[in-house]
Amino acid sequence: MNDLILVGLAGFFASMVDGALGMGFGPTSSSILLSSGISPLAASTTVNIAKIATGLAAGVSHWRLGNIDRRLVLKLAGPGAIGAIVGATVLVNVDAKDIRPLLAVLLILVGVRILFRFSQALPKNRDSAVDARSESVAPDFDDRGVVVAAGVGGITNGLVGAWGPVVTPYLLHRGLPPRYAIGSVNTAEVAVAVVATGSLVGASGREGLQFGIVAAMLLGGVIAAPLAAYVIRFLPPRILGLAVSGLLLMTQSREIANSQELPGNRWLAYVSIPVLVVLAAFRPRIQRARRRRILAKVSAELSAR
Repeated sequence: MNDLILVGLAGFFASMVDGALGMGFGPTSSSILLSSGISPLAASTTVNIAKIATGLAAGVSHWRLGNIDRRLVLKLAGPGAIGAIVGATVLVNVDAKDIRPLLAVLLILVGVRILFRFSQALPKNRDSAVDARSESVAPDFDDRGVVVAAGVGGITNGLVGAWGPVVTPYLLHRGLPPRYAIGSVNTAEVAVAVVATGSLVGASGREGLQFGIVAAMLLGGVIAAPLAAYVIRFLPPRILGLAVSGLLLMTQSREIANSQELPGNRWLAYVSIPVLVVLAAFRPRIQRARRRRILAKVSAELSAR
């Protein structure tokens, strides 16, 4: 009973993170399930089953709160579903641990790029470009490569339950405001999770599944999903973007440390990443203060003349 309560709480917090940041449910839930002794195949199946329910709850909430773009959702869902079939097929036949370090390196590079982007001041009223019932995203959003990113995200979702860490940063990198990137990614994730679950169950049956754990994770996740969709409306875009990058860097540095057996260096990464995120958050203020000092110095020199 205590284990089910812990799994339910894990589903709640993972869904809160996923709904607010557009990523984190799969990696967080998978880590907890794997640490409890469940096989990777059963863990991926459990996570994707939970994602269907939490994704529906989050998608409806994001739609009602005006956090999604319908065209983008469709553009993500199709290739994401195809990628999920590929990822699930690979997971059934190949050990996913062999490719996870490579994925971790790629995600760290994306995280660094997002960190740099959101360390800069954003234009004002950036999130006002999309209406709650609009058909298209902000006019400055460059959607080139979205299909490829969704396909890759579908593959990683089938392998390790990681859809958001691939797709959300890419949309942010292309200039989509965090609120709409997160809402659209969470909504499209439903189709990806349905296809991944069907592929995994079809290939392996119910091997290793524990329905009590599935139910507990579903309950916790569904309760949290609407709350996360509501909270995201009141969080500044820069804070959300920096949180995405911090989550990416932290989770993937842990993945590399575990795969390469670097127990001493991991703590250096765990300490340095929050420091980098904080410095990135204060970068605009530091730059403004520096400019003021320079202007004051120049003004003083001109007055002395």
